[in-house]
Amino acid sequence: MKSRYTLSEFLDVARLQTLQDNFSQSMMIALVVVDETGAPVTSPSGFSDFCLRARAHPNRATYCYQSDNAGGRAAMLAGKPVVYRCCCGFVEFAVPIMINGHYLGAFIAGQVNVEKEKEQTIPYILHNRPVMPDNPWPIDRNHTTPRMPYQRLESTARTLLQVASYLVEQAWTNTVQRELHQKERELSEALHKRIEIERSLHEAEFKALSYQINPHFLFNILNTISRLAFLENAQRTEAMVHDFSDMMRYLLRKNNQQFITLGQEINYVKSYLSVQKVRMADRFTYQFDIDEKYFSVLCPFLFLQPLIENFFNYVVEPREVKSSLLIRAMDNGHDIIIDVTDNGDGISPEDIENILSGRKKRQQGSIGISNIQERMRLLFGQDDALTINSAYRPMMGTTVSVRFHLHSPPAKESNDVPYRDRGR
Repeated sequence: MKSRYTLSEFLDVARLQTLQDNFSQSMMIALVVVDETGAPVTSPSGFSDFCLRARAHPNRATYCYQSDNAGGRAAMLAGKPVVYRCCCGFVEFAVPIMINGHYLGAFIAGQVNVEKEKEQTIPYILHNRPVMPDNPWPIDRNHTTPRMPYQRLESTARTLLQVASYLVEQAWTNTVQRELHQKERELSEALHKRIEIERSLHEAEFKALSYQINPHFLFNILNTISRLAFLENAQRTEAMVHDFSDMMRYLLRKNNQQFITLGQEINYVKSYLSVQKVRMADRFTYQFDIDEKYFSVLCPFLFLQPLIENFFNYVVEPREVKSSLLIRAMDNGHDIIIDVTDNGDGISPEDIENILSGRKKRQQGSIGISNIQERMRLLFGQDDALTINSAYRPMMGTTVSVRFHLHSPPAKESNDVPYRDRGR
């Protein structure tokens, strides 16, 4: 719940103006509403010609605003209406407008004369400073100022206090109800999102179970195929079965972890590239430029594969020319940066912006890129962990860079057999 408000955002100024006009007319008294600094929030009602002329002059109006501010502050401290004389000698009173002990402003009313004996006992709110010493028009303030019995002035002040209290209570109730309704709506939306997420997770778990293959059965079959290839002297088939076996072991045994080592991720990518080599022969080449010192760095599970897959989908397969891929790593002392660079025809600046913003969900592999972005944001709190740079010219290529901490949260313990590090 908001703890501090300004008068204009807490109360409806238009309705306040209507109330002020009617109250001023019925009680035959000048009235204006000021904020916590003494500046008027409403247009003056029932003001004397003298005061209107005074407030029309910027320098003279300053005295009036100071007087209004001082009266409102005095009423705030007293917690009730305060009667005083303004700097011109008019008898006025201030009624505080407060909410939960916070001063919003005040009703300033009066510009009257009361019984002489009583008026002499009413103090000036400020030092008596004449507002119009150079008054160009003849005016006798004492004769033109309306008179009001002091008892009636006090009664009017008490009535206005009750009106102000009612307005504040009603506005506070409406504000509380509005903010509670807003919070209920936000909670409802959050609950709906949570239900949707839980439903998606259940669906994902069910799908994972429905596709789950007994790892022992799978690897026994792959080992049998590999042994058969060895006996038949089919070396390429044997190598491909080993590569595919490593890929499946990685996916089946690591898919419940958020972090693995970069060396394990690279070995998986190498297995994937080896399988693609058999499928596509000499249509592409690839190179790794990654120092072994980075192999122990923890990285998100399966973050490179979507980028490599994009290389085949959008660079290798659509073209007849030979494609190349370079995967390299570097660091700035705090983060490690993985660059995946191809020699394709590039991506336009507009498409890059749309991909990174998520506006084009199916543009140039943006689904995989969006997933990587979201995972980086959740794991590391980084919104700019993935960047795309492209010259957008034939054969000039595109570089996708992924950045994450050199020292990531620890991954879960794993009993996996280390993958073979096969360089190409």
